[in-house]
Amino acid sequence: MLNNFMENLQKYAKLLVAKGINVQPGDWVKMTITVDQAPLARFITQEAYALGAEKVIVKWSDDEITKLHYLHQPTEVLTDIPQYEIDESEDHVLNHRVSRLSILSSDPGLLNGVDPTKVAAFQNVAGKAFHAQRKATQNDDLKWTVAAAAGASWAATVFPHLATSEEQVDALWDQIFKTCRVYEEDPIVAWDEHKKTLNEKAAKLNEIQFDALHYTAPGTDLTLGLPKNHIWACAESYNPKDEEFIANMPTEEIFTAPDTRRMDGVVRSTKPLSYAGTLIEGIEVHFKDGKIVNISAEKGDEAIKKLVFENEGATGLGEVALVPDPSPISQSGIIFFNTLYDENASNHLAIGSAYPTTIEGGTTMSQEELQANGMNTSTVHVDFMIGSDKMNIDGIKQDGTVVPIFRNGDWAF
Repeated sequence: MLNNFMENLQKYAKLLVAKGINVQPGDWVKMTITVDQAPLARFITQEAYALGAEKVIVKWSDDEITKLHYLHQPTEVLTDIPQYEIDESEDHVLNHRVSRLSILSSDPGLLNGVDPTKVAAFQNVAGKAFHAQRKATQNDDLKWTVAAAAGASWAATVFPHLATSEEQVDALWDQIFKTCRVYEEDPIVAWDEHKKTLNEKAAKLNEIQFDALHYTAPGTDLTLGLPKNHIWACAESYNPKDEEFIANMPTEEIFTAPDTRRMDGVVRSTKPLSYAGTLIEGIEVHFKDGKIVNISAEKGDEAIKKLVFENEGATGLGEVALVPDPSPISQSGIIFFNTLYDENASNHLAIGSAYPTTIEGGTTMSQEELQANGMNTSTVHVDFMIGSDKMNIDGIKQDGTVVPIFRNGDWAF
């Protein structure tokens, strides 16, 4: 076991509730977590109540049971989401504004071998059933944080060269603690310094207001328009009470929404994507006149096609994010097979819905108004990684002036 593991696990829990979802007196907290992470769940619950939380709700899951459900339930049963689950979700969102803490630890290839049609069917139905929760999250109507914990199967995927499961899990926890600044004497102060650096870049991009971005790299030549009055955002977000929270821990990205009506060219992924328990690798996406017209993958081809062509709005993009290759997660040289980590090591794009917070006035716009401003609306939001040390990105101004943003995977301005 890592030195001082339980002490650092409690520091991590405190960081997630104090800085991540920023628990305030009277808050309700809803945590989703797997049963093997019970020690972390107990610390999170303890720390949330210590900060004045009124109620902590824990939603447990288990990888093996989840897979058994997919293998044995008929599709019509699997996709029959009970109304009481939908009602509970909407009650938490609409009546209590419950702060959401999602702890990811599952096997990246959990559902490899499961019929992709069944997986796609459930994802499609769930996306529609829990629309209110997704909308509230994307609008920052409530505080939310996505973080990770070291599950044994995930650790084995990331560190297959280590001899024992214990060594693999320790190695993954070590990376989680490093990237989330848990080893710092005061992790919260360290996060404040990190946010300052990201905010400086975001402010410069917001001041310039580029009309488009042009990406070039091996296998990539892509131009994406940007909406008028778009907002580049980074680490911190704010709920309607102006309470700060950090949606992703760790985070290295600066992101906005593309103008989904203006997308042309081709892009290739540079890291694997774990989507709904299926590993997808070697993605190639072709855009024309603002839509994905073709998408393929060397592994998981059927899953990525179903994602794009069988979900409402999934032929558009909802996010463009910049992450320099010299970022600490990238320089670790580790592929995590987990989007939370791999997207913070690489420039990335998101298939599906845009965050209304990334355009001025977006959170008060209707779906039709968002679309009229070039913001994509969808029932899904799935990031895939495209960055490398060979990627160049140019910003194109309204007058056609070209400004280098990235050269060889790093900031150029």
